[in-house]
Amino acid sequence: MNQQHSTPLHTREGQGGGSLFTISDQVVVITGGTGILGRAIAKYLAAEGAKVVILGRKAEVGNAIVDDIVAAGGEAMFLTTDVLNQQIVQQNCDDILAKYGRVDALLNAAGGNMPGATIPPDKTFFDLDPAQFQTVLNLNLTGTVIPTQVFLKPMAAQGKGAIVNFSSMAAFRPMTRVCGYAAAKAGISNFTAYMATECAKKFGEGIRVNAIAPGFFITEQNRSLLTNPDGSFTQRGQDVIRQTPFGRMGEPEELCGTIHYLISDASRFVTGTVAVVDGGFNAFAM
Repeated sequence: MNQQHSTPLHTREGQGGGSLFTISDQVVVITGGTGILGRAIAKYLAAEGAKVVILGRKAEVGNAIVDDIVAAGGEAMFLTTDVLNQQIVQQNCDDILAKYGRVDALLNAAGGNMPGATIPPDKTFFDLDPAQFQTVLNLNLTGTVIPTQVFLKPMAAQGKGAIVNFSSMAAFRPMTRVCGYAAAKAGISNFTAYMATECAKKFGEGIRVNAIAPGFFITEQNRSLLTNPDGSFTQRGQDVIRQTPFGRMGEPEELCGTIHYLISDASRFVTGTVAVVDGGFNAFAM
């Protein structure tokens, strides 16, 4: 096992020779980077000096995000991907390595849900569509496993890297409706803990695997579930607000600080954790 203890944490400089939080010149890969949360994180990390690689299915959206980042003085590229196709993800990795020579961080933000994998109030468990349930499991869980398997290789070879998976509030408690999504996200939290140990034991302490669990943020995926066409909250949206001590939904930019911490040397002794960013939702019991 790697036993490097060269310099005390309080005096150790970050990767860029400065602060422990320096992520300048890190090559950061973001799957699902064209979503509302992914694009906010991509723009923030690029503004902090990272070289951001956005992986997604929507080339027009991805290239527009890259244009915005470049216009602001950052560096980014977009690659079309399919997180369930290992050959395509491997080609993405090869293209990134050909340009940058390394991968420093992977954010597994790809995911989604389907109507048939949910159980609304007017239906029962017997209405669940097993095929769509499996599709949701694959997209969220297997869609995290495959990129991890591919991008972990260059990290292991260089002896350093950070992986951040995307869990959910639904992983902590069995919320109504989101049967398939919750099962997949619970699997991601478990997979995160498993991989933290697997990587540390076999590749050394330089490889860290953590997850972030966002609370409730309005995205294209959940907008119609949480808000009405006029912008007011649905009953479910009101239930979320009532359960959240901060009394509001999160803003995408509010995920960026935690992501920054988890891919920087500031968290170099942190692995196997799920960092909650939820305005107190998961802490509130009544």
